[in-house]
Amino acid sequence: MEQRHGRHTPAFLLLALAKAPAYGSMLAKQLEEELPFCFSDSAIVYRSLKEMEKNELVSATWETRDSGNPIKWYSITEKGINALIEMADDIKKRHDNFHYFLSQYELIK
Repeated sequence: MEQRHGRHTPAFLLLALAKAPAYGSMLAKQLEEELPFCFSDSAIVYRSLKEMEKNELVSATWETRDSGNPIKWYSITEKGINALIEMADDIKKRHDNFHYFLSQYELIK
């Protein structure tokens, strides 16, 4: 069984929330469908959202309906936008290092 790590799950969640508010299962499904390799499961998504809410990167509101369970909607905050910018810079640096690694690996194959 493949083990999931989801190291960059918060970055992907903030990216999605920068586009539009969403709820947890919506975000988990979006990551599963849109990422080339999704390393996040719903447990990782919900833990990340809880931690980001605690750190004020996202805010949450509850939507109640006449039937069914209430839904917790998440939105990115100004602090979350700043964190997203920092995460994007970090990911770009890692991308550049991975590109270097792969180019050097090709030389020894």
